[in-house]
Amino acid sequence: MSSDPSVPFDPAQGDISTPPPPPPPSMPLTRAGALWTALIAGFLVLIVLLVFVTQNTAPVDLAFLTWTWSLPAGVAILLAAICGGLLTALVGTARIFQLRRAAKKNLAAQR
Repeated sequence: MSSDPSVPFDPAQGDISTPPPPPPPSMPLTRAGALWTALIAGFLVLIVLLVFVTQNTAPVDLAFLTWTWSLPAGVAILLAAICGGLLTALVGTARIFQLRRAAKKNLAAQR
């Protein structure tokens, strides 16, 4: 029997079994493929959100400073999530501009 545990023993070949051939190379990841995957994932999230909003239709009263209004619970939570995402994107965009400005200054100083 073979002393190497990574090589399987094949009784038909006796003690001289060889390792299996390597798998064929996979297709490289392309931008179009990544975009397609992200698009499908986005549609799945939208379907889940649609189900959530349609199942949470009970009205809730909302108040902000002096304004008050009534919205379905699902819509209110969805709007809060969208506002949070927009706020995060705004802060991230400001940070990206800050880093780009610092990188340009650093590049100019190296010349």
